[in-house]
Amino acid sequence: MTTAQGALAARHPLGPALAAAAILAVGMGFGRFAFTGLYPLMVQEQTLTVHSGTLAASMNYAGYLLGALLVARTGPSSARLLCLWATVFNIASMAVLAYADAAWAIIAVRGASGMASAAAMVGVSVWLMQAVGDAQRAPLMFAGVGAGIALSAELITLGHRGGMGSAGIWMLLALSSLAIAAVALPTMKRRAAESSPLPQRQAAGTGPQGTRADAVKLIALYGLAGFGYIVTATYLPLLMKEALPSADSTQVWAVFGLGAVPSCFLWHALHVRYGMRTSLVLNLVVQAAGVALPAVSHTATAYLISALVVGGTFMGSTTIALPAGQRLAHVVRFSMPAAMTAAFGVGQITGPLVANFMYARSGSFSGSLVTAAGALVLAAVLCLGVSVRKAPSA
Repeated sequence: MTTAQGALAARHPLGPALAAAAILAVGMGFGRFAFTGLYPLMVQEQTLTVHSGTLAASMNYAGYLLGALLVARTGPSSARLLCLWATVFNIASMAVLAYADAAWAIIAVRGASGMASAAAMVGVSVWLMQAVGDAQRAPLMFAGVGAGIALSAELITLGHRGGMGSAGIWMLLALSSLAIAAVALPTMKRRAAESSPLPQRQAAGTGPQGTRADAVKLIALYGLAGFGYIVTATYLPLLMKEALPSADSTQVWAVFGLGAVPSCFLWHALHVRYGMRTSLVLNLVVQAAGVALPAVSHTATAYLISALVVGGTFMGSTTIALPAGQRLAHVVRFSMPAAMTAAFGVGQITGPLVANFMYARSGSFSGSLVTAAGALVLAAVLCLGVSVRKAPSA
């Protein structure tokens, strides 16, 4: 990107949201979820086992929780710098994995990268919604996660077909992330320098709504949502590879990411029209069905539908819940985005541990998928008791 193109991106109304989406593509789509696509290959190469891979996944989610807690007090003035360091650390973590061949080293690096992913999520959310004041384009920002998953999955496929091992693919992902960041970060800097925060639009309604109890319920159900989707997001390519060895599991993972991109806009539209409670309950119930499907049917079609349904709902949960949490910020004395991200992290830590425990005893992921689906249904029930003012229309 030339200087003139970068300046144009900074001035364009979508510039900040696109930059934020790129940061999430690197921090979440690549730094966090590329591991899922590479997991079967690393097991095949005997770099990891199912057990050590589970520990690496859980350590990543533990790092995510710790990262969320460490950046809980991030304000608009420091959000862009946090995004910068989180992005640099994510890219460095991927590069290190190209050289790490011991399970303990991979587990440690995945823990550190989890912290960086949480910092990216919190930092970029605060930057776009508070520093820039453009909460209405949050769906575009969150779509960056799905775009990053899909792009990283295709790069994994490309590398694998080109004869690369997991080490070479990790370096390919690191270099690709560096190219994305080189475009996004200067755009964020120009925007911060050239404009002041925009005033937030007032939500529809007569004024602030919701209570502290509503905030606590929202945090709790968001934690259950983290538990509910993570078994699919961690093991889908692996369990498909076990059930259907000839199938290309990485392409199913790409479908997961592609489903997430338009879903952010769909669920935001439903949120605006029907309110948080109705849209989030629907989201969680549909997601539960997608999570449970591979436990019912072990066909390629079932895995593909599961990837599309779960991919098409898990970021929808975030698109609905995080802005809703922002609208409940007045009833608590802590950062709702950070608290919700931390709860989500707890759910994500628990999910793989439960899945590994059940897999060790049954040799199957079916029980953990059903348990995860149950957690999503419980989250939907809890959501029925939450009252939040309606989201503002675009």
